[in-house]
Amino acid sequence: MNENDALDRLNSLLPLAGNQQRLPAALRELHRLILQGFAEHGHPPSRGAMAEQLGDANLDEALQQLAADDLVVLSPDRREVTGAYPFTVEERVHTVSVNGRQLHAMCALDALSVAPMFDAVTTVRSRCHVSGEPVEITMQGDRVTSSRPDRPWLGVRWQGTSGCAAQSLCLEMVFLRDEATARAWQTQDSENISILDLPAAVRLGSAFFCPLLVH
Repeated sequence: MNENDALDRLNSLLPLAGNQQRLPAALRELHRLILQGFAEHGHPPSRGAMAEQLGDANLDEALQQLAADDLVVLSPDRREVTGAYPFTVEERVHTVSVNGRQLHAMCALDALSVAPMFDAVTTVRSRCHVSGEPVEITMQGDRVTSSRPDRPWLGVRWQGTSGCAAQSLCLEMVFLRDEATARAWQTQDSENISILDLPAAVRLGSAFFCPLLVH
């Protein structure tokens, strides 16, 4: 599967851009404010900042709508944002250093997508899903400037999201140390596993996430 086929399949399972575009303008801007908050400050905006963005609209109703469209993940009391793809406050194996802060990413693809989304310099740290070997990738925008190991791959075990990809599909989007490891992992479930080399994975992440910030 190439990145274009993967993009089509990902959008069919988690249509972030489509869901965002169907929202009223105020909610689209709220979603972008949340994404910017994670990238710039390492956490989502305060409820006060989000309420100010919305004006007269009801914040809790707005957050419920964003969560219903799987654009954000909320706390158990449904009042606080705990995640907005590609970011999460939940501790995950994938981290991204951006703007001097270390953030957690929902999955391997999400981690690769932060730099192109925000035209930023990032360092992604994770590990190979099979061997446990550390993976470290430095990026500037949509360009990989260094990686260790030299040529890590991305693996995806496709599955439904059950309304929240953060707790399903995202857990099966992983790094693999090299092509041989990736191809061996794919043989476990070849009908449902796709693998991409690093450049293709970056292109996929950029194509999937960058539309979220386009006004």
